[in-house]
Amino acid sequence: MQTTLGEMLVDAAKRFGDKPVVVAPDRTLTFIQLDQLSTLLALHLRRLGIQNGDRVTLWMENGWRWMVSYYAVLKLGAVVNPCNIQLTAGEVDFIARDCGAKCLIAAHEKASQLLLGGEVSHLLIVDKVSAGSEQLNLESLLSLPAEGNAEFSLSGLDPQSPSTIGYTSGTTGHPKGAVLRHSTILLNTAMTSLMHGRTQSDVIVSALPCTHVYGNVVMNAAVLCGSTLILLPRFDEKVVLEAIQKHRATVFDGVPAMYMKLLNYPQRHRFDLSSLRICTVGGQTMPVAKMQEAEQFFGCALIELWGMTELGGLGTTHPHNGPRRLGSIGVAFPLTEAKVAISSDPSKELPRGEVGELMIRGPLVMKEYFGNQQATQATITSDGWLHTGDLVRQDAEGYFYVVDRAKEVIISGGYNIYPAEVERVIAEHPGVALVAVAPTGDEIKGQVPKAFIVIKAGAQCTEQEIIDHCRSRLAPYKVPRAVSFLDDLPKTSTGKILRRALANSTI
Repeated sequence: MQTTLGEMLVDAAKRFGDKPVVVAPDRTLTFIQLDQLSTLLALHLRRLGIQNGDRVTLWMENGWRWMVSYYAVLKLGAVVNPCNIQLTAGEVDFIARDCGAKCLIAAHEKASQLLLGGEVSHLLIVDKVSAGSEQLNLESLLSLPAEGNAEFSLSGLDPQSPSTIGYTSGTTGHPKGAVLRHSTILLNTAMTSLMHGRTQSDVIVSALPCTHVYGNVVMNAAVLCGSTLILLPRFDEKVVLEAIQKHRATVFDGVPAMYMKLLNYPQRHRFDLSSLRICTVGGQTMPVAKMQEAEQFFGCALIELWGMTELGGLGTTHPHNGPRRLGSIGVAFPLTEAKVAISSDPSKELPRGEVGELMIRGPLVMKEYFGNQQATQATITSDGWLHTGDLVRQDAEGYFYVVDRAKEVIISGGYNIYPAEVERVIAEHPGVALVAVAPTGDEIKGQVPKAFIVIKAGAQCTEQEIIDHCRSRLAPYKVPRAVSFLDDLPKTSTGKILRRALANSTI
């Protein structure tokens, strides 16, 4: 029985053998090769003194090296601390120090920027280092035999022990480290696979960062189910479309901004995407009009999902073979409780149709925020309910709809304005490729909404057109008071549009 993530890979290698598990731009690994290389690296890490419970920070781009490092750390019983490649050295320094990382595995160009300190005693460079360098090199270690291979065993690892400390995006001050158990990630992987019908027949294209819980659960699901993962180091419209066509992909996983760019790519109709059976979208709300456009273009169902770092992946989605509601994040996972409640008093559940905070309880909920008891107690109630910070409503059939982030509601003259609602309306305009709505200061009303728009290639659009479009569909107080046209919108390292960076902007 698979009780830890390392055991999941060992079992997959036995079942799927020489089948490719990951296809990266520079190398393809079979299930057996991924298992063998991760065991080899685990042995080398153990020789360096990395032990059960030690934290290891991974700071590199998507690829086979990331997967080898990830499973190597987990096989030791050590804890993975994933850091997105787009984070700055200062951000990674803070995270590594905060979680007490003992080892850091990083790309060479990134590692040279690090200050290093705290408990970090080993720095392992992913890329080849210059001759004569004293730095440890991942490539070199993987070419060397390790003593004790026959003695290596996964037995004795506790499924309730931490597997990951994943840090939140840090949009409100310093990020916090969500401690996730092996059992949490395994269950999330299994439930995601079940709901989306993932099997060994699937070929998955993903540019989602493996460091993010969405990309991580996609990666783990490929290993669990015996699928082949076409893992791209970064998102590029042409590269994604070429990969789907070349590999006859059956699944594409992405965030709304990726789909918006794909729909706006001028040469998109040149590619054969007929092999796709489903696409999934999460990380942020996506306007229904754009979802319909995506389904028409890709020729398959676009399944919306919702999740967060504190759950180790997804919390709600639609079953691949069941009814879907465009604009809905679906229903709660099996074995997971979800309710809509009053944020200030989560014991008071709201009736269907009313807007409140989404609360989650069950085995997916994180153990704690690492070293931060105050934040943990503020986020998880005494009876186990997790505050998600998302405002939602639930319909009569149990489907959830995200209204907005509680902290991003615009309060204008006493009225609550949800940016996502305004964005959905603006996205219906045929000339709009990307849109974000954020507050700007107003002497009388305190705040008013302002729209930031990227126009589709070849299209034309004016500020007045957008305002008139909104006036015909929204209450007067929700209509943006101003519109700015940009070449692109600011995003987090995981591809989410960053409204906070646009708040009170003079652009």
